[in-house]
Amino acid sequence: MMNLNLNSFFRIIGLILAVIGPSMLPSFVVSLIYGETFVAKTFIIIIIASLLAGVFLMKICKKNFTTLKVKDGFLLVSVCWFLSAAIGAIPFVATGSIPNPVDAFFESCSGFSTTGATILSEIEVLPKGILFWRSFTHWIGGMGILVFAIALMPSLGISGQNIAVSEAPGPTFDKTNAQMSSTAKSLYIIYIVFTVMETLLLLIGGMNLYDALLHTFGTVGTGGLSSYNDSIAHFDSTYIRIVISVFMVMCGVNFNLYYDSLKHGIKNLISDTEFKIYIFIVLGTSSFIAVSLMVSGCYDSLKDAVLDSTFQVSSIITTTGYITADYEQWPVVCQFILLILMLIGGCSASTSGGLKVIRAIVILKLIKRGISQRLHPNVVETIKLNGRTIPSDTITAIANHTFLYILAIFFGAILIAFENADLMTCFSSVITCLGNVGPGFGLVGPTENFGVLSDFSTFVLSVYMLAGRLELYTLFVLFTPRFWNQNY
Repeated sequence: MMNLNLNSFFRIIGLILAVIGPSMLPSFVVSLIYGETFVAKTFIIIIIASLLAGVFLMKICKKNFTTLKVKDGFLLVSVCWFLSAAIGAIPFVATGSIPNPVDAFFESCSGFSTTGATILSEIEVLPKGILFWRSFTHWIGGMGILVFAIALMPSLGISGQNIAVSEAPGPTFDKTNAQMSSTAKSLYIIYIVFTVMETLLLLIGGMNLYDALLHTFGTVGTGGLSSYNDSIAHFDSTYIRIVISVFMVMCGVNFNLYYDSLKHGIKNLISDTEFKIYIFIVLGTSSFIAVSLMVSGCYDSLKDAVLDSTFQVSSIITTTGYITADYEQWPVVCQFILLILMLIGGCSASTSGGLKVIRAIVILKLIKRGISQRLHPNVVETIKLNGRTIPSDTITAIANHTFLYILAIFFGAILIAFENADLMTCFSSVITCLGNVGPGFGLVGPTENFGVLSDFSTFVLSVYMLAGRLELYTLFVLFTPRFWNQNY
């Protein structure tokens, strides 16, 4: 059995409980404002119970200045995300909004992992407080539950570096930063500034405060759960679509670049290879799809074609999942492009999911080097990014992750195939959940939902959502015998 630092482990579990419970306070207030007494009572009971349990754990696990090992970080991150999703599901079940615990867990996982997939067919009938909590989980999960905890860990006497290693959404996260807590706080300030900015702009566009907050949570966290059945199409506003599109793209960018821009200017942002390729993909695919929509006769208005193509490309590549059009009615080539964007995802260290643009760049460079070596066997060619040579171990890690990602998709599709669903549904449901995108194709397309799937498939996809948010290895490593060997 592995040698686990139980004192620090349960102290952080207590911290998470003490954070997740009180995070329901805004939803409690919303319930009171809208006169939802039963929902408000449910929230306050969960808040008190979670807070007391968290404080109790932190009290009995006395302060002990120690550094968590990498293995501790892997286990802790996985447990905390599953625990957060489980607690987040309680309001859905307790209020009767989603009586099936498996469906409620799926909805909660979808929120915290910023996936945006839903089992609900009639969203608008749910209590306002429940819908607020459903969207607020995006905002909590967007930056990472434990990034917030890392900001508080110095007061607990615990180093958060190995937790950041386990939770970091991409290969370029600064895992050696000695001031991890300070960085986490700075990233959250940027996150909050984006939240305030978008909320104000949506208010200017005519949204009420409730809708503005909910859809800002879904945008900044790149989650995409809406309080309306027809998502962003409900508002029928060009201004709102443009604002949300811009913020989706902004939040798909590496947040460390924003942090660096504040310290050293915007030069590093606009010269960053991943950022430039990311913007090129957004503009290039949006333009191609807009032209395809006009040529195929799907749209008569160029303005609508450009708006919908840009919005859906921004929504899919950033893995937000908001919808303004039924893209399954678009030409097959457009659907195929969107499927590829689901796989690629946004930038590393952003709130987006997917493989990440930087990995796609490195894989393409790796293929290019392979071709070059076939032509010139004696030439030693290094792979560079932003003018710096990428270490061979990093390249190997990226290649391994990409292979594991593809393998996980096929394995998941086989599990979903027991539903006897069509091939597109099987693959797209796994791709969209593993990539934290939201809507897929077929039975889980933009006008459908995941409620048609069995409890087994729903639970499998719930695990896939969390696995995708944790970059696969963090969760999968727990199932290896070597991980539990105390001598390793």
